[in-house]
Amino acid sequence: MPITIPIRPAAAAPAARGASGLTSLPPLSVYVHVPWCVRKCPYCDFNSHAAEGEIPERAYLDALRADLEQALPGIWGRQVISVFIGGGTPSLLSAAGLDELLAMLRAYLNLWPDAEITMEANPGTAEAGRFRDYAASGVNRLSLGVQSFDDAQLRALGRIHNADQARRAIDMAQSAVSRINLDLMFALPGQSPRDCEADVREALSYGTEHLSLYHLTLEPNTVFAKYPPGNLPDDDTAAAMQDAVEALAAGAGLERYEVSAYARPGARCRHNLNYWEFGDYLGIGPGAHGKLSFHDRILREARTRNPERWMAAAMARDGSHIAETREVGKDELPFEFMLNVLRLKEGVPTSHFAERTGLSLAAIAHQLEAAVRKGLLDADPTRLKATPHGWAFLNDLQALFLN
Repeated sequence: MPITIPIRPAAAAPAARGASGLTSLPPLSVYVHVPWCVRKCPYCDFNSHAAEGEIPERAYLDALRADLEQALPGIWGRQVISVFIGGGTPSLLSAAGLDELLAMLRAYLNLWPDAEITMEANPGTAEAGRFRDYAASGVNRLSLGVQSFDDAQLRALGRIHNADQARRAIDMAQSAVSRINLDLMFALPGQSPRDCEADVREALSYGTEHLSLYHLTLEPNTVFAKYPPGNLPDDDTAAAMQDAVEALAAGAGLERYEVSAYARPGARCRHNLNYWEFGDYLGIGPGAHGKLSFHDRILREARTRNPERWMAAAMARDGSHIAETREVGKDELPFEFMLNVLRLKEGVPTSHFAERTGLSLAAIAHQLEAAVRKGLLDADPTRLKATPHGWAFLNDLQALFLN
């Protein structure tokens, strides 16, 4: 079936290298990176560094302030809908340090009164009093890196906590804030579908409102890439696990709304939704990435990864803490947009494409028609949305929009 989405003639497409001119700017989020952890997990490819003794909290907060102050001209006057404090292990911050960080953000940014403020926490560093202090400072959502309730699997994953510590951390978190996310992993070494289901059943038994479920992948430059764990489930077994998880979650009232995310009604992660809807985000801290839109261009930037170098460079206030800034080219925008929005089960309104890229839909007319013909994209002219078949073969669908 040919696609019926209304488009302007191709001649109307702009000749500018980047976005043609956005008539409005998308929602803005802020990501804050805390780079230290107690021990780096063998599967982790994030910018995290094992702390040797106490983390340099004072120097980090001073550098974070300097980073934020230098970023302000690019976001001046814009409202911030969400803050995500990730890592590393942000729960290594003291209660006083986290309070200072959030006070800093409120002082410099135009935070929505009901902004979602999420903090990641490792069950191995959980303390009930500290969680309550975090909540008193303004954290209203905690994301716990549980990964599994099986002690043998936790040891294999290099986690510093055990299953009992995970259970206690969930209780502490639920007594501190109203919104909780649990992170789990599946397709683990030697894991059977029954083992996977047991993890998910236990996670759901806490009345969990949001569940993030990640397939274990052997990322380059990780310990697991160099020394792969044995007996990993094959693709068919992993797919069966995913199907079972979706059924269990649905039975508990959680809908799979994104490739790796399940939520009860009203409990979707606003911060991550903004990423997937091709919104803007300022990333501060070592290695943090950002995407910022202006009326005539869209920029991506990345901070210096090494924490010590980032701190020194941020304090120099000469821009050297930013390792890369580049304008997203007009030819790159369709793929970048689709790479994100097609992860959402419901997709996005068709109007988002022009609003958030500055391009005419004519720029991707042929790809849209091809995707519909292949049965990968829904033919609804009001939404850009994968079909169930397209969602199952998401890489193939997204690849159609490569330059």
